[in-house]
Amino acid sequence: MKKFSIKSLLQRCWRWSFSLGLIVLTIACTPSGDAIISSGALNSRYTEEQPALSGNGRYLAYVSNRAESRSILLYDLQLQQLVPLPRLNQRQTIVENPSISYTGRYIVYMTSNRGTQIMVLYDRITHTPQILNQWYQGLVRNPSISPDGRFIAFEGSLRGQWDIEVLDRGTNVELDLPDSPLPGTSP
Repeated sequence: MKKFSIKSLLQRCWRWSFSLGLIVLTIACTPSGDAIISSGALNSRYTEEQPALSGNGRYLAYVSNRAESRSILLYDLQLQQLVPLPRLNQRQTIVENPSISYTGRYIVYMTSNRGTQIMVLYDRITHTPQILNQWYQGLVRNPSISPDGRFIAFEGSLRGQWDIEVLDRGTNVELDLPDSPLPGTSP
């Protein structure tokens, strides 16, 4: 029969607290999802899919499963770093099918929140997402934006089958032209 003493009890407690402290330290030093996304690397250990290249070849938009959520990331191939997209990726939504305009000003994509498919246009200058299919009666999928950002083609189910539809954003939209670089970037 083993005898318990204060000394042996303290040694056991110290070992347990030391082990627990190492575990807590390891968890605390693990990078958060934001650190993983902002690491700047094009590829990661997570799934990267659905690439879309801008017309000028500088930007690559794609869907990534970093930070345990599906997000659209924008990678600057010239500077070899990720570009911030404030207000584009929302928590508890699924994003897919990005399409990008000529200089990367506009990104159109699909998002899903609680099963509702939404087609969204994101403007990198104003940092505003705009829902495009609130007027549309059917389902939508696979959007594709024209290089100048005026037209958006997509598949729509208005007639009970998948048809090709084209949305004209109008003549008053600011076009994404080759000679109109984004603020803060070099052409």
